[in-house]
Amino acid sequence: MSDWLHNLPLQWMAVSIFSAVYLTAVILYALIRALAIGERSHAFKAISAGLLSPLGTLFALFVAFTAAQVWADTDRGSTAVDREAGALSKVMFLAASFRGEPEARLHELIQRYIEEATTQEWPQMARQTAVLRITPRPLAKALNLALALKPDGQGQEIAQREMVTALENALDARRQRIVISRAHVNLVKWCCLCAQALSVLFIVALVHCDNPLALRIAMGTFATGIAVSLLLIAAHDRPFTGEISVQPAPLLQVIPEMAASREAAGLP
Repeated sequence: MSDWLHNLPLQWMAVSIFSAVYLTAVILYALIRALAIGERSHAFKAISAGLLSPLGTLFALFVAFTAAQVWADTDRGSTAVDREAGALSKVMFLAASFRGEPEARLHELIQRYIEEATTQEWPQMARQTAVLRITPRPLAKALNLALALKPDGQGQEIAQREMVTALENALDARRQRIVISRAHVNLVKWCCLCAQALSVLFIVALVHCDNPLALRIAMGTFATGIAVSLLLIAAHDRPFTGEISVQPAPLLQVIPEMAASREAAGLP
């Protein structure tokens, strides 16, 4: 679907989708009513209502499989962000083993990385333009700093090793969230889903072509179901785009923790 639709507030996305589906139903209703005269009316009525069951089942399966994909992408995106935030929080905690300049420098680099991720990468992920070509400089510097530390005792050796592992996990989680940010329902799936929905509406119109009231009720009911299904999928289609998307809140929560840790350690 188009970028403008995914970037709409949820209520306007709903208005757009419901309007498009209802307009399609109205056009189809008017067309079938205009054509359902004379011999064509008898031909339309000869079409069995039994077709509605398999067609409706196929549409339901299309919706289920597509919805499962978009929900899985959203869950994976949330998991990646949580893992990234957890790894950075662990680095912040372990940095306390190296009091003074190393701790302060690590806190500064992690805070800068989080600020860049939330202010620069998140808008890029929302536009699906984020790339993996460049390792974030603050995180690379933090990793180099952790590797260059000279531990004094077994405790600091363990802390250094765990910090390096946590920073590598943060880099891997960042890679995953950027890859997931490119996920979306492709055009072929959207076309198949809409074509199947249109097929069911068409058969509904043919079966009830001689009863205008029944036709309006049946088409209106199924059109509502189609619109709800499309809205549900479109709202979750891109994990990092739109009003219902994965937010950087877990990463932002690391900064207050960092500030509290610095204050407790007497760092500026």
